Amino acid sequence: MPVTNAYELFLHEVGDIYDAEHRFLEGQQEMVQNATDEELRGAIQEHIQQTRQHVVNLERVFEELGEERRRETCDASQGLVNEAQKGVAEAGNGTVRDCVIVAAVAKVEHYEIAGYRNLITGAQLMGHTGVERILTENLQQEEETARIAEGSTEKLLRKAMQEGGQEGGERSEEEKGLIDKAKDRLTGQ
Repeated sequence: MPVTNAYELFLHEVGDIYDAEHRFLEGQQEMVQNATDEELRGAIQEHIQQTRQHVVNLERVFEELGEERRRETCDASQGLVNEAQKGVAEAGNGTVRDCVIVAAVAKVEHYEIAGYRNLITGAQLMGHTGVERILTENLQQEEETARIAEGSTEKLLRKAMQEGGQEGGERSEEEKGLIDKAKDRLTGQ
């Protein structure tokens, strides 16, 4: 569908995040089955419930705008889901798989955070205060999930390193550098 004005762009972006939430819900349901860390599994299960509510909230946004709900294909979300599935399939054991999952969760959350922040700005500028409130609720939950994922990264990496015999002083300089790079990428530093 051609986008010819700011409102159409806003509506397109709502449809995009609506599609992304659906895709991420499916991906989370797969990730929870592959997670071995109980805290990680619990956090994903909790976020599955939140994501279901995000979908309902976005349906409320469409209603508030007087528009039919529609999913605009979100290629970025499909790419993030595919990347996570590939990483899980390549992971050699459960603790490494947990590291892949928490990294995927962090990436997804930051994508959603950016999307919701842009939508909130649009809703504010167009005077849609009810829509802004609904989107802000979703944003706050996404931000909290990102904090939880980022807070779990070090613990899960350490656990994977211990199981792989890489804890302590036995790492080479090259391994230390790779681990530091992985930590930086996972925590966004």
